Amino acid sequence: MRKMVLIIAILALAGCGEGSRVDAPKPKPAMAAVPAPVSGPQWDLEVRGETPQAVSDLSGWLIEHSFMSSVVKENGNTRILVGPFNSKAEAEAKQDEVRAALTRAKKQNIELLVLERPAAQ
Repeated sequence: MRKMVLIIAILALAGCGEGSRVDAPKPKPAMAAVPAPVSGPQWDLEVRGETPQAVSDLSGWLIEHSFMSSVVKENGNTRILVGPFNSKAEAEAKQDEVRAALTRAKKQNIELLVLERPAAQ
């Protein structure tokens, strides 16, 4: 008798809601922000560690502290860049912010350079 009740309960639960399917509304795709064409030069903040192995550690630390960075490989060299910025003043302000965070974290031997981004061709 127990087996019969268990089978009926399973079948009843399996049939619950059948035919009355409710789909969640699909989220609308977000409009991607298209960057406006920049007429002037752009600037980057390069973050350099003392050793090449520090690239992954340093980029991870930057991400953990909300500094969006990118790792770029140019001419066989790996570079960590924060930016781009539309003005040198913006890049220098971010440089001061990163330097303060590095000081609070007691990170040493890390160089921060403001560089002009080469024009894309």
